[in-house]
Amino acid sequence: MSNKWPNLDYLSWRETCSALHLYLQIAGKYRLAHTPWLNHSWNATFYVTPNGLASSPIPDGPGIEILFDFREHMVVGTCGEGRRASFVLGPSTVAAFHANFVALITELGGTPTFDGSPNEVPYPVPFVEDHRERPYDRDAVQRFHHALVAVDKVFKTFRTSFLGKSSPVHLFWGALDLAVTRFSGRRAPLHPAGIPALPDDVAREAYDREVSSAGFWPGGGGIDYPAFYAYAYPAPNGFRSASVQPDAAFWSEGLSEFVLPYDAVQSAADPDAALMAFLVSTYEAAADLGEWDRDLLECAQGRPRQVRSADAGLVADAPAASDGTVEREDGASKGRYRLVVDGVEAEMTYSRAGEGLIIIDHTEVPAALRGRKVGERLVRQAVEDARREGVAIMPLCPFAKAQIGRHPEWQDVLRGS
Repeated sequence: MSNKWPNLDYLSWRETCSALHLYLQIAGKYRLAHTPWLNHSWNATFYVTPNGLASSPIPDGPGIEILFDFREHMVVGTCGEGRRASFVLGPSTVAAFHANFVALITELGGTPTFDGSPNEVPYPVPFVEDHRERPYDRDAVQRFHHALVAVDKVFKTFRTSFLGKSSPVHLFWGALDLAVTRFSGRRAPLHPAGIPALPDDVAREAYDREVSSAGFWPGGGGIDYPAFYAYAYPAPNGFRSASVQPDAAFWSEGLSEFVLPYDAVQSAADPDAALMAFLVSTYEAAADLGEWDRDLLECAQGRPRQVRSADAGLVADAPAASDGTVEREDGASKGRYRLVVDGVEAEMTYSRAGEGLIIIDHTEVPAALRGRKVGERLVRQAVEDARREGVAIMPLCPFAKAQIGRHPEWQDVLRGS
């Protein structure tokens, strides 16, 4: 075992995990009460640091930041006037933690007013009334922190390949999950809400845009092991039966999400690659089936000191010579278009349905070519060939369908037009 991807056994530390969850809710509710609302509750979250979980500056009093230090096992508060206050994380009650936290905020010159009951937990007990003794397993907390650092790195790398609206990688204290969310740019149907101990208006605001979201739980909430999850809202038709990677990932009917056990990542030959495969494949399933504008929203994965190639203002009809030439491989019943750029191949496959119809069934553009209008060029070539040959196109592939839908000048080749 390496410290980067430590062993995690939820059942062995679930009481400590439950206590830590409630402690983070107390600090999170303080931040929520004193920070202007930011879309989808982003104003209330925590962020992974080399030492633990931090709030970022909270605009209360002189400005206050809270750190859960999982190396020294302290709650540390600092303020804009240079003061520092702290108390020890250890065996305690929720009521005692609440009292210590209120005292810390007061010492830093803040106003310790916030809602006093937990959210998103069964049978919530007000913090000041929760006098049950809770354990604190220091080693388990440190392993959890090491796992968060490893997950945070992969999530942040995944985030770099998306140009559209994307959340930070942040920890929601409501469900105790580290998450990253991508948005299609379109409004979503009204969410049904009804999440236990969570106001309906919060749930509906969180999902008022189409999303593809992934995250990590330490355990709990219906599963007794740490796991990664991925879902789409609204879930497009066929999403639950989509093929995703790696092999250990599966669709959970109970959760209505894809799930990948943490152990499958931790034990993989390349844990980072295994997790990235899950993030990419579940997102691509949501985006393709939901007909997202992937060519507009995506780009190549970010690398240090490498500026993303700009695509604003490019003329699609005049691709640069360095971007290669679209080639066609045509058979009696099947064929494909391919484009190789910088040694990387993209393709779009099709089938023939008689002499007068081409059915585009799949488009594959590797991440390294995203944002360079490669997929659009493949579809454009198919349109031009269809016109020349006098055949119609049926775009069953969601990507091709979306491209033709955005180009009215191409729609003369659609079947029935």
